[in-house]
Amino acid sequence: MHICAVKNWENHIKQFATYLKLERSLSINSIEAYVRDVEKLAQFSLQNYSGISPLAITSKHLQAFLQFINELGMSAFSQARILSGIKAFYKFLLFEELIEKDPTALIEGPKLGRKLPDTLEYDDIIKIFEAIDHSAAEGARNRAMLEVLYSSGLRVSELVDLKLANLYFDIGFLRVIGKGNKERLVPVGRDAMKYLKIYLEDVRVHIPVQKGFESYVFLNRRGKKLTRVMVFLIIKSLASKIGLKKTISPHTFRHSFATHLIEGGADLRAVQEMLGHESITTTEIYTHLDRDYLRQVIQEFHPRS
Repeated sequence: MHICAVKNWENHIKQFATYLKLERSLSINSIEAYVRDVEKLAQFSLQNYSGISPLAITSKHLQAFLQFINELGMSAFSQARILSGIKAFYKFLLFEELIEKDPTALIEGPKLGRKLPDTLEYDDIIKIFEAIDHSAAEGARNRAMLEVLYSSGLRVSELVDLKLANLYFDIGFLRVIGKGNKERLVPVGRDAMKYLKIYLEDVRVHIPVQKGFESYVFLNRRGKKLTRVMVFLIIKSLASKIGLKKTISPHTFRHSFATHLIEGGADLRAVQEMLGHESITTTEIYTHLDRDYLRQVIQEFHPRS
């Protein structure tokens, strides 16, 4: 990553913030929101198009960025808001005659209201957790399961296939087998680890495990691994219990994991790594980040950590 390119972005974003304050008289919170939106584009551009200046960004770069945040699972409203901030940034550059053509002019935002499943607000997630009946035998399992889904952004297939040997409580990580049989290490939050331990130590040890399912973390009452459909039905039942109007599924927790981290300020590349996504550009394969950094991102930006 070129130091001069980083400085270039920083200088133009700083000028943009000053413009918003002096020319448009926006509040501190609004200015910070606009700046965060542009910083996301800066992060993406510097990581994928090393050395590029904000003045050299084209609609092609912007389309790649929008595809990237969509693949991360951000809600349509979050995507539209980020695009709005970026559009304001390029209107400013045009106003200052730093560019001759606005690269955002023909870029359309996502169609709102059509994205399923919805991303949940953090308060909704807490309500779902609190709706779990812990007096029932499966209550501890369901709490651990949903905490892990939200804490680590797993796909439902990765959750039901999770093995006991892949839980690393000592370092706070899970080893996950993702699409294409690819492995990745994912940080797991403090609350998720707490409920996992309760389930494993107080509940799972009393389940008569069927032969061939001894290694799986999450089991049904008959001692076999949970199915994807069962996880879906558990979540639908809890959503109905709290009167949630949104259409949700296990993937909703993955969407929420990514959205809440990014909106909290987490690095895009770290979230991409944790979700197990391939780089969306052919020009550069993103480098794997070290474990300590991923743990730090979870601790700083995830609501359950």
